[in-house]
Amino acid sequence: MYKIIENFFKSKFEGWIESYIENYFQTQLESRIQSYIRTNLELCLSQHINEGYFDQRIKEVKLMQHLVFGDVARLKLSPNCVVNNALFNLSSGNITIGDNVFFGHNVSVITGTHDYRKFGQERKENYPKEGNDVVVEEGVWIASNVTVIGPCKIGKHSVIAAGAVVKDDVSSYHIVGGIPAKTIKVIEYEGEM
Repeated sequence: MYKIIENFFKSKFEGWIESYIENYFQTQLESRIQSYIRTNLELCLSQHINEGYFDQRIKEVKLMQHLVFGDVARLKLSPNCVVNNALFNLSSGNITIGDNVFFGHNVSVITGTHDYRKFGQERKENYPKEGNDVVVEEGVWIASNVTVIGPCKIGKHSVIAAGAVVKDDVSSYHIVGGIPAKTIKVIEYEGEM
């Protein structure tokens, strides 16, 4: 009988000890490890901030990767143009960007369109494959957040003001702005036009 009681209490005691140790490791030790990691992470971040580590990293960030939706072969970029993080939608035409053209950030050049008279899946899938070409001639400055909707041609050395929506041709040496873009000013130029 004594052996039965001893085995009973021994198994209960061993189970209690195992449970206590497991609980200790899960709660106490984990919280101490988390506290240690949190403290050291905060210390490390604080040290990096004070040393200017992130300032240098931020200076190195460049928004120079443009996005292409559609067949990239339909996009013609001059080797010396700067398009930053533009979006080129080539669904319904070609896009040609000339010499010394430069874009601000978040410019969208869109050839794609859909037929508003269609509905559901048909509206989504039916779009013209040609006819909405966009040509941007040499020396054009397209400021940030501009949307250019084809078909249109933007003439030489024009300026498109920030946030404008261009949906018609822009004559050379013109400054346009607004929604839709309208002529704000003609740039005086004494050279050959």
